[in-house]
Amino acid sequence: MATAKHTLVALVEDKPGVLNRMASLFRRRGFNIESIAVGHSELPHLSRMTIVVNGTTAMVEQVRKQVDKLVDVVKVSDITGSDKVARELALIKVKANSATRTEIIEIADIFRANIVDVASDSVTVEVTGDEDKINSLYNLLSGFGIKEMAKTGRIAMTRGSLVRSRSRHGRGKG
Repeated sequence: MATAKHTLVALVEDKPGVLNRMASLFRRRGFNIESIAVGHSELPHLSRMTIVVNGTTAMVEQVRKQVDKLVDVVKVSDITGSDKVARELALIKVKANSATRTEIIEIADIFRANIVDVASDSVTVEVTGDEDKINSLYNLLSGFGIKEMAKTGRIAMTRGSLVRSRSRHGRGKG
């Protein structure tokens, strides 16, 4: 069986230690988490966690079931095959001087990226989009010299509306 990137989305209690318990479960099962992003959700006291891991469908489904059994987890879904919206954010600090600054800004414009800082020796570009878009911009800018880069993990949700059902914690699932 071939391994592939899987995107898991979990709705979890917004309490200390939840992220650690989640990461520990993946570690114990031998998974390397490629990215993990956590933030408040639309529901009070619940956070949404997006986790990207490599593995076979069967391996990821097994760990998904184990994650779903954690006390603080309300719901977890593998949305890999679903119609979804997925985005990342990157800040890329590029070496620049008066001769190259305009070209860097033009490249950023093509990618609908924003210039968020300009210094005498660098330009910092902010870009949001899918992984391919960010990688393409990075590759173009690398010819100027990358001084620094910071990337968020993937955040994702399924397209369209979902019907809420009751969870084992008495909150709506979505």
